[in-house]
Amino acid sequence: MIQPEQVGGASLQVSRVAVTPAAEALLRELAAENGPLLLHQSGGCCDGSAPMCYPQREFRIGANDVYLGRIADTPVYIGGQQFEYWQHTHLTIDVVPGRGSGFSLEAPLGVRLLTRSRLFTDSEYQILQEAGAPQRGPDAMNQTL
Repeated sequence: MIQPEQVGGASLQVSRVAVTPAAEALLRELAAENGPLLLHQSGGCCDGSAPMCYPQREFRIGANDVYLGRIADTPVYIGGQQFEYWQHTHLTIDVVPGRGSGFSLEAPLGVRLLTRSRLFTDSEYQILQEAGAPQRGPDAMNQTL
């Protein structure tokens, strides 16, 4: 989460990613079964542009992958090229009934993760721009934003 800033007399906190209560519960259930998790926003292969959930130990973050933040104690990344298209959007990770990709941990449960998005407001985007470029690479999840 980017540090709060006063906007119109109110404090505004900006995050690049959020989670619905249902998706948070699913991620906690998956973490209890599989250990620490990692979400990577897919760039269109396999299951469209769905967030993919993996055990942290089984997914290699690339140097160009962009760290979006943490939800349910789970780091969230997006590919660098896809971030260039989506940098103006706030992402909310949700879960819906149905079968998604066979690669993501939730697939056998009959549900799939889904990304909902909205454009940042002008104020939110300004705060993000002033904060500088988001961190990239595998060490970013160990840093404090």
